[in-house]
Parts: sequence; C-alpha cells; structure tokens
Amino acid sequence: MNSVAPALLILAPFLAALLCSAFSWLERRLCFPTALLGLCVSLLAALDLLLQAGPAGVIQYKMGGWSPPFGIEYRIDALSALVILIIACIALLNLAASHRQVLRDMQDRFGTFYAVYLLFVTGLFGVTATGDLFNLYVLLEITSLTGYALIAMGDGDRGPLSSLNYLFIGVIGASFYLLGVGYLYIMTGSLNMVDVARLLPPLYGSSAILVAFVFCMLGIWIKMALFPLHVWLPNAYTYAPAAVSRVIAPLMTKVMVYVMIRLMFTVFGLEYVFEQLDLSRTVVWLATLAVLAGAVMALAQRDLRKMFSYVIVSEIGYMVGGAWLGNELGFTGAVLHILNDALMTFALFLVLGNLLFRLRGVSFEDLRGSFVGMPWTMAGFVLAGLSIIGVPPTCGFFSKWYLILAGLEAGAYQFVAALVLSSLICAVLFFRIIEIAFFEAPGPSSGDTGQNGQLREAPVSMLIPLGLVSISLLAVGVYAGSVVRGVIAPFLGLYPIP
Repeated sequence: MNSVAPALLILAPFLAALLCSAFSWLERRLCFPTALLGLCVSLLAALDLLLQAGPAGVIQYKMGGWSPPFGIEYRIDALSALVILIIACIALLNLAASHRQVLRDMQDRFGTFYAVYLLFVTGLFGVTATGDLFNLYVLLEITSLTGYALIAMGDGDRGPLSSLNYLFIGVIGASFYLLGVGYLYIMTGSLNMVDVARLLPPLYGSSAILVAFVFCMLGIWIKMALFPLHVWLPNAYTYAPAAVSRVIAPLMTKVMVYVMIRLMFTVFGLEYVFEQLDLSRTVVWLATLAVLAGAVMALAQRDLRKMFSYVIVSEIGYMVGGAWLGNELGFTGAVLHILNDALMTFALFLVLGNLLFRLRGVSFEDLRGSFVGMPWTMAGFVLAGLSIIGVPPTCGFFSKWYLILAGLEAGAYQFVAALVLSSLICAVLFFRIIEIAFFEAPGPSSGDTGQNGQLREAPVSMLIPLGLVSISLLAVGVYAGSVVRGVIAPFLGLYPIP
C-alpha cells in the first residue's frame, strides 16, 4: 500500500462516485454502501500517508509515471498528510451521520447526492496532495462546482439562490488565482511548485512576481471567505442541506487556509513573503478585523445556522493571522487551529443537523427545552461551545494559547486583544443558547415529540458520530504536544521560518 496510497486516496472516492451515479439509475440502495466503502479506503490511505510522512519527510508520487516538472506530481509532507486525514475522517463520519437525513429530505435524488458528495471530497483530497499549480486550480474548480451543486440541493428558493451567489464570487476568486498562476508560468516556464520555488529567487524583484503573489493570495482569500471577502459564506452555509453544511463548513475554509500556507512556504518562499514584501503587519491587521467582525456579526444573529456561519468567519481570522505573524509560535497555532477548528465546526454542525432532524427550525425560540428532550445532542453542543471559547482542556484552548503567545512575541497586541475579546463574545453567544435551551420551557408543537409529548432525541446513527467528535475535542487537546512534535516540527524542518 505504501507505493499506491496517494493514488488510492483520489481514485477510491472518484470510482465510488462513478458507481453511485450508475446505481442511482439501477439500484439506489447500493449508493450509500458504495460511498461508505470508497471513503473507508481513502481513510486507510490517509492513515498510511500520515504514518509515512513523518519519517520520510516528503512522499512523492508521479501521476502516470511522468516525472515533474512535465508531469503532475503529488507531494505529501507531514502537514498535508494531517489535512488529508482530517478530510477523510470528517467526510466519512458525516456520510454515516447524514444517511437518515438524506433518505428523508432527498428521496428523489439521493443517488445524485452521494455521487456529487464523493466528487467534492475527491477534489479536497487532490487540492491538498497536488504539487502542481495548474492542477491545484483544476481541483479547486472540481471542489467548487460540486460544492455549488450540493448547496443548491437545499429546500426552497434560498438554497439555489445562495449557491448562485457563491458561484459568482467563487468564479472571481478562481480567476484571480489562475491569473496569478499565469504570471508565474510566464516568468518561470514551469507549473510544478518545487520547480517554481527553485526558479523564483532571482526574480524576486520583478513586478510580475509581485502581481502573481497578490492575485494568488486574493483568489485564495476569496475562496476562504476572509473578511471582508466573506459575503458568500453565511447564506451558503445557512441554506444548504444539513448533510452538506456539515462537510463544507468544517473543510472548505480550512483547506483554503492550508493552500495559502502551501503557497507561502512551498512556492513563493518565506524570504520573499516576510522580508521582500513585508506585508505581515497589514495582513495581521486584516485578520484582526476578521476576528472581531465575525464575532460581532455572530452576536447579532437569532438563528443558530447564521450564528455558526459568522463564528466561522471569525475563526478564519485566527488562522490567517497566526500564519502571517512570521514566527514559529504563530505558525504552530495556525496549524493547530486548522485541526481544532475543523473538529469544533464539525461538532457544531453535527449538533445543528440533529436539531434540524427533530425541530421545525433552529431559531433561538425553537431551542427552548432542547436539553430535556435531546440531552446527548446538547451535551455535544456544550463541549463544542467550550472548545470554541477556549476553555481547557478542550483543543480550542491550546491553539489560542499558541496564537496569543505568538502575537505577544511579534508585538501584534491588537491581534492578541481581538483573540481575547472574540473569546468573551463567544462565551456570551454559547451561554445565551444554553440558557434558552436549558431553562426555558418548550412551546406547543416545538418539534418531533414522542407519545409523552416530549421532544425526541436524534437517532443513534446521528449521535455516535457526534459522540466521537466530542471525545476528539478533548483528546486532541490533551495530545496537542504530539501534534506539534509529529506534524508541525517535521514541516518546519523542511521549511524553517527565518
């Protein structure tokens, strides 16, 4: 398996998507087990890659046997292996948790849903693993197009309309990135990331390289919804089907942060980013505004879906700011927060899906009495909320601690203040929900009730993934040091921060 793990990672969900598309016409009952099998194979490949990447440093795989820079190469180091494992775990758990909801809400198109879902995951795997700049663009578009289709499956007119808005803005982001790649190709004659990085240092003074960098970053920032480029995100995540928002919300923005880090470290180089351009102060200020704006906009919401969406906008600022502080503590905090925020956001949207399965809606008034009828779901909500706030020993505390230390070391006191203030705002957000759900009595016909008139808990198939993710919020916090030593230290050994 060692030699073919990168290929299996991509091919397993891709072939499963083709089979699901065929089964949607022939025998729809086979779609779910086929999708489950494809993602299980990808998860095994992801585990194998993570175990290899630490000792090996970099895993190289030549697609079709063609050597770079003419062929497409997959390069997987410790950081990309970690992101790949996150994608595999969340995609598989969400598929299992969403099965009953998909059967209920998408009876006429669940075969199509599974096929598009698998292609979306395939695109995320490819974006994370590829070592080719143009191949990255192609895989970004595969991910985006399937994301648009999944969001458009939302009920009513709001889902398709939100998807159309996302499409328009996503095309602008992709165009900026492609223009940047075009400038790089004109100047270097190569698209392989390592080859471009080798050819760039003599060209650092060129205005074309500056334009390429700005265009690439702008395109990625639009894709990751960095404030004020976030306008597509709240509606897209709010009006998508629950099975869709649970996978797009934890993964899409985090993978884009990874792509930004990959371009900074592997392509343009840290000397160019932090010394030649010296943009770190400006970007950290943008990240500070993102942290505060997302938290304040979340505070103004009265719907749980919108509130969670704006929390994501705030969390993006954490990761971007950490990556651009220009020190090891900041990078460590940013990478830890990619992992932590993926888990925290996934837990929140798993809770959201469980509530939507039983309740008429998820406005604050609909949540009254939820603790009585759905204690396990709301226990997961409390644990995810504590992690978002940054209460030890949950994982959210440790990445925030690294980011605060990094901000102090870099003299970015405004960023530190924003982190502390946003944590306090998140405490208000989540304790307000806990107060409503625990202390206020449910109204008449508040949702799906049993014979005793009490709100029913979500099915076991939806509670088990939530329980596993909730436990991981504690486990990843306890073993944060192992992540730093096993993933971040090897990566910084390859690309040391000056």
